[in-house]
Amino acid sequence: MEDLEYNEDEAVKFILNHLPAEIKEKVKNDDIEYILDVIYDFYNERGYLDEEDEESDEIVDIAENEIFEYIMNQVSIDQKSEQFTEPVVSAILDGEYEYCKSIGIFEEEE
Repeated sequence: MEDLEYNEDEAVKFILNHLPAEIKEKVKNDDIEYILDVIYDFYNERGYLDEEDEESDEIVDIAENEIFEYIMNQVSIDQKSEQFTEPVVSAILDGEYEYCKSIGIFEEEE
């Protein structure tokens, strides 16, 4: 399997470019980086970033609602619910998914 390179700086730029205009006005680079960190925590807690499985070609199925609920819970714990509303988190999550598809990490379900 070829190495896929996730670049956080590129991901942030990509996500910003894919946000709807009304959300783009409210979101800064730091906001996207925060959500990306929460997404990484989600993946790490579930073992998706386990380096020992790096050679694995196993396909992981991630339920969008599961990761969304995880992010919303973390936003609440961090007392950022006012800043990160459901539409904002959803738009950032969609952008991150599109970035991952663009670099070949995620594949479209058939």
